[in-house]
Amino acid sequence: MTIRSRTVVFPVDNIDTDQIIPARFLKTISKDGLGDQLFYDWRYLADGAPKLDFVLNQPESKLCQILVAGDNFGCGSSREHAPWALTQYGFRAVISTSFADIFRQNALKNGLLPVVAPREIQRELLQGSAEVTIELESQTLSLADGRQATFPIDAFAKFCLLNGVDELGYLLAQENAIRAYEDSHPAAVDTLRGAD
Repeated sequence: MTIRSRTVVFPVDNIDTDQIIPARFLKTISKDGLGDQLFYDWRYLADGAPKLDFVLNQPESKLCQILVAGDNFGCGSSREHAPWALTQYGFRAVISTSFADIFRQNALKNGLLPVVAPREIQRELLQGSAEVTIELESQTLSLADGRQATFPIDAFAKFCLLNGVDELGYLLAQENAIRAYEDSHPAAVDTLRGAD
């Protein structure tokens, strides 16, 4: 999986999940429309009109697939709607120096790649939109001038992202092995009834 894109730069630290997607939008179990509600309170005026100076309302942000944010991205309460909103907007990766653990896990389970970058790389990327390449297989982040940094990722999450499966899809793909295991073991005994 390779993501090559210009970046959207949002140089704010401690962006919590309620800022990513406010709680009033959590009543849905559908992902549809969540991209429009991403960063809603920063992105729109009280009457719902877009704030013209907000980065996501700039025409050049529309096709960007990588968000560069400040430190400690995704802190706060657990909500899958946060990565849903980011992916529905069109982001495939977020670059920061650190992510809240629950957000990172929710992101990985929903196809959003959290990339932990060294502080000096992040500081440079926060200076303005730039073309970057993220290569999941080699776990590298490459800048336009050729410099690279590696980033960590859980091996199972990496496998799932590279193979386009979620946890359930992975388990379902093991059906033959599970059946073979069960067939090679005696049937369970109901301890309340005893053996027949």
